[in-house]
Amino acid sequence: MSKAHDYAIDLTWTGNKGTGTSSYRAYSRDYTVSVANKPDILGASDPAFLGDPSRHNPEDMFLASVASCHMLWYLHLASAAGIQVVSYRDSAAGTMVLNADGSGEFSSITLNPIVSIQDSQHEDKAHSLHSEVGALCFIARSIKVPIRHEATVLVED
Repeated sequence: MSKAHDYAIDLTWTGNKGTGTSSYRAYSRDYTVSVANKPDILGASDPAFLGDPSRHNPEDMFLASVASCHMLWYLHLASAAGIQVVSYRDSAAGTMVLNADGSGEFSSITLNPIVSIQDSQHEDKAHSLHSEVGALCFIARSIKVPIRHEATVLVED
């Protein structure tokens, strides 16, 4: 039996400079994402689209969602397989392409996790677990862009 998990956010545009959207340059792209009992996220569009570079943009958060979901499932699978992960970091990268009409989509995402494990006998399995995550990660299962993994596994004996 499947169980639904519901999520809710409040999104508030905070970029009205006094005349609303009277022209393309008349308003700020700033917004606030609020989730009950969690710190607010200050967002804006990407600077290429007149956003504030000091704020998170939707593309940053999309890439962070993919990478963090992958990491959390990877840690779960490693734990279930008896692999002791002692550190995990990732420098994920994504490419978004724009179409002539101004629309766009991500064409690729590459995760570059560097995982340190405790025991060298688990090195092959630790590496192969990355290929199992895509079938389980809620975010990866919900999007159409291909996600590649360029993983590195280090052994810390």
